[in-house]
Amino acid sequence: MSEDTAQATAAVAEAAASGSWRRAGLAGAAIGVVAAGAAAGVAIERLTVGRGMRRKARLALDASGPYGALRGTPGTARGDDGTELYYEVDEVEPESGGGPRRRRLFGRKDPAEVTVVFSHGYCLNQDSWHFQRAALRGVVRCVYWDQRSHGRSGRGTEQVEQGLPVTIDRLGCDLKAVIDAAAPEGPIVLVGHSMGGMTLMALADQCPELIRERVVGVALVGTSSGKLGEVNYGLPVAGVNAIRRVLPGVLKALGQRAELVEKGRRATADLFAGIIKRYSFASRDVDPAVARFAERMIEGTPIDVVAEFYPAFQEHDKTAALNHFADLPVLVLAGEQDLVTPSEHSEAIAALLPEAEFVLVPDAGHLVMMEHPEVVTDRLADLLARAGALSAAATVGSYGDTGSTAQPGG
Repeated sequence: MSEDTAQATAAVAEAAASGSWRRAGLAGAAIGVVAAGAAAGVAIERLTVGRGMRRKARLALDASGPYGALRGTPGTARGDDGTELYYEVDEVEPESGGGPRRRRLFGRKDPAEVTVVFSHGYCLNQDSWHFQRAALRGVVRCVYWDQRSHGRSGRGTEQVEQGLPVTIDRLGCDLKAVIDAAAPEGPIVLVGHSMGGMTLMALADQCPELIRERVVGVALVGTSSGKLGEVNYGLPVAGVNAIRRVLPGVLKALGQRAELVEKGRRATADLFAGIIKRYSFASRDVDPAVARFAERMIEGTPIDVVAEFYPAFQEHDKTAALNHFADLPVLVLAGEQDLVTPSEHSEAIAALLPEAEFVLVPDAGHLVMMEHPEVVTDRLADLLARAGALSAAATVGSYGDTGSTAQPGG
């Protein structure tokens, strides 16, 4: 442990030992601000409104929309270490119920039976695909699952019982278990955002025969094939280097005192809301209910899970695995102002997959599928057409439309 890490760890430990929730909460908040690079103005902005009023506003936003309320037929798969993996299936509607809408979107010829499997990102869950799910619901068979220790899935057995670190390879194995349970046969389109995209790469690395024999299309949204240790999160180089030295030890210490830290997170919820918004969205006019929806998902990820997963990204390198997607229809899409997995990482992926469609979404951050859902859904529909799952290219209407446009990447 470095001297910087030891000092940060000692500060957290001291706060915990003192029993001072306020002190621990402020220490955790300070670490979070440094780690995320949020401006001090975020905190000041929230101090101008009373805590009671902010709480009422959050409750109102929670009740203002259906975000995250869509549910499908539930199922459970098991990772090879015994971890319970929760998924839901949205089946195709019978022709009598969904015929007109199906024809409007995809033409009169029935599409091939295909299953689209959606994998979500770090600190999120399957509900992060809410807008795409609403648009595709009943039109094509879709599987949405929660990564281990996220959402409704169980805590990672290896992590709880053996203390083993999470790896992206482990997530690739989990995805294979979900496919075996929810889509054991037939063609598949794989869709992954951020960590979910990395999960797809790990699956390809481990199961190239599955990609070759069954996968007919791939969408990689706001993700990276490696070199995440070089991301600066919009911070000066000196600050990033300091954070990289301190953050792993700090997260480990926080994860070991999860109950204390969770109380601290609740006490500083307003400050963290600003951090989450900064690193999730780029638009100034993002719907407050959508921002709150993202905040709820991220807040719902326990701090010890945050700590367990973080080291995996520094070690992630699946550039070679992209070769397995070379002969497939591929969509590579990124928010132009993504601070978490910068668009340059998507550009690098597209450069290795020259036949892929590369889309940069202007005025978009890391949660591009929530910030500009109409763009992402439209390009996914086009991918399904290129994959041969639909009779012709189609646009999936305007569900979630914010009036923005996407531009092909150069």
